Amino acid sequence: MNKRTISIIHELCAPEKPISISGLAGQFGVSQRTIRNDLNTINDILNENELLKLKLKSGGQIIRDPSFDQILSFVSDGDFYAYKLSKGERIRIASALLVTSSEYTTLSAIADTLFVSRATVINDLEEIKTCVKEGGLEVVSHPSRGLRIQGTESDKRVFLLKAADSGQSMAEQELMTGQIHVPEETRTMLQKIITEQEHIHKCYLTDDSFQKVLLYLEIMINRNLMGEYIEVRRKNVSGKHQMAQDILELISQYCHFRTTEDEIQFFSELLSMARYTRQRTGEGDAVKLQFITRQFIWQISEELRVNLNGDYDFFENLSAHLESVYSAASPVYPDNPIIEEILEENTEVAAAVRKKLAILQQYTGEPIEEIELGYITVHVCAALERKKNKEIAFHVIVACHAGIGTSQLLLERLKKHFNFQIVDIISVHEAKNMDPGKADFIISTVPLEGCGLDHVIVSPLLNDEDYIRVGNKIDSLRDSRNLPVRGEEHEITAKGLLEKLDPVIWESVPDAAPELIRKIRKIVGEYFNQTMDTESEAEPPYLHELLPHTRIMLDVECGDWKEAVRRSGEILLDMGYIEARYIDAMIANIDENGPYIVLSPGFAVPHEGVEQGSIRVGMSLIRLKDPVPFGVEELDPVEFVCCLSAVDHKTHLRAFFNLVNLLRDENFKQSLHQCRTPEEAAGIIEKYEYETAE
Repeated sequence: MNKRTISIIHELCAPEKPISISGLAGQFGVSQRTIRNDLNTINDILNENELLKLKLKSGGQIIRDPSFDQILSFVSDGDFYAYKLSKGERIRIASALLVTSSEYTTLSAIADTLFVSRATVINDLEEIKTCVKEGGLEVVSHPSRGLRIQGTESDKRVFLLKAADSGQSMAEQELMTGQIHVPEETRTMLQKIITEQEHIHKCYLTDDSFQKVLLYLEIMINRNLMGEYIEVRRKNVSGKHQMAQDILELISQYCHFRTTEDEIQFFSELLSMARYTRQRTGEGDAVKLQFITRQFIWQISEELRVNLNGDYDFFENLSAHLESVYSAASPVYPDNPIIEEILEENTEVAAAVRKKLAILQQYTGEPIEEIELGYITVHVCAALERKKNKEIAFHVIVACHAGIGTSQLLLERLKKHFNFQIVDIISVHEAKNMDPGKADFIISTVPLEGCGLDHVIVSPLLNDEDYIRVGNKIDSLRDSRNLPVRGEEHEITAKGLLEKLDPVIWESVPDAAPELIRKIRKIVGEYFNQTMDTESEAEPPYLHELLPHTRIMLDVECGDWKEAVRRSGEILLDMGYIEARYIDAMIANIDENGPYIVLSPGFAVPHEGVEQGSIRVGMSLIRLKDPVPFGVEELDPVEFVCCLSAVDHKTHLRAFFNLVNLLRDENFKQSLHQCRTPEEAAGIIEKYEYETAE
């Protein structure tokens, strides 16, 4: 446990030494939220022994009373059990002990596990019952046998999942996870199975959800081996049912137990509630949500007075996050610990997000849950960090514990988002021997003990929370060491080469482009000795690649908006990109949801869901001879109608992103208004798109 907590206590016993939460977080390689929890544990000890609690000043400075060092007489540097659990910890752990057991449990057994007296457990019993009841369960007693839990197996597992995931201290976490421990080789096997099925099903869990799914599977294995199985569930085949079935069938083969259809059903429900960085979607409204996401980014940029419209990753990540949120029920999992910390430290950003949430509420017509304010704020803060840190050059070492493939993945993501000079890639055990003058700091996937260089811990996937951590480390280093800005050396990379090749392929052979790009990416990856995901890493087409002159018509005569939508769609219909029903579906979509497709004065982008008759990704553009109203007073009349055929939630994303940015340039629309031929219009689109990208 308390190796870290006791170390913090010893640090705080030096009154002349200024200590802050951020300083301790950096020293121990954990989040500031974790340090706050440790301080709460220390305050519990102080309070129980009638000593004055620690206080926090602005900026996270920790203030301790001169009597603080008396706490040393109540703690020990010895083993874990020297730590005295608080009452709240005792209640939560005792509740989990009861739920974990499939047999009766005596009060003495609970007392022995918690290293307290039987009388203490008796005094806590009513609150233990209340804690269990909040999970939909009930404590029943037998005069001679002890206590046991009554309730459904699914409620028991959810209770254990929450309990193991929300420990308030290291002591509590150790006792909780000890109840559901699986051998390390089993845990490794589970991680590999989940990762493999993510790629097969094209549904990639966020780091937080990945860990929670892993934790649930450990709980499930323990319960199954005890003979405890999920009760009969109402059959409801979700989009995650096949993924759940494939994962559990593999696990049952390796762990030698029998899975059931009810186990699969419940696990599919949990997967549906998880969060994903990106996923193959069958939802028809993904494109609509992307339109609304663009409006939100416009508005949040104006509110914060920072232009975030050019951040493609912000647009893609936020769209994927919101799609995950709206395509499933509200998660049963507890909040991510870093969310509260980010909200506390970025109040202006959180206030701006709250002010603009109404834009996103257009999607469902219902209020957005409070928890989503935090997650959306993380995406905005990450975009701000990317914008700020693109202009800063640092020498960085990458340390990874999971092999060269994971190291390369992390390396590519770092190069994409930060102006870093990666001077070396090392294994974790090499860190303690690193020359402090070799780099400004280390980016590592695990804590580094005995390392003389500053380091920041991130996940191999480098999610939005990691961007913020790295940004905070950069700010800290610049403030403390006044690091100079260094220039960036350019090198030939697989990614850089493919970024040049992909547009040429899309322009030359658009119909064969996806398959040809996959083959080329494989060859280039092998040449550079880099493992590349040919599906997820393939570059999506640019706008001018989807709008060649053959898909542009000028001065089309239409009587109203419905005819304009129909004429724009007929170009793609004649070329085999959509079915006839797609056009009717676009018109019905506008009738039902209103003219949200009018993105800019005079410019509309009608579309429908991917299951309404789209065959291939494509765009067509018509310029009306006489503009027509679509029903948005401030944006009417519409002169340009650009039909979009989307085959999934991602392939069209870059083209759509670039189009929306071009529509902010009045010179672009004026040039399209004045051009005389489709060839000239296609040239204007290509010219402005490349200028904007630069």
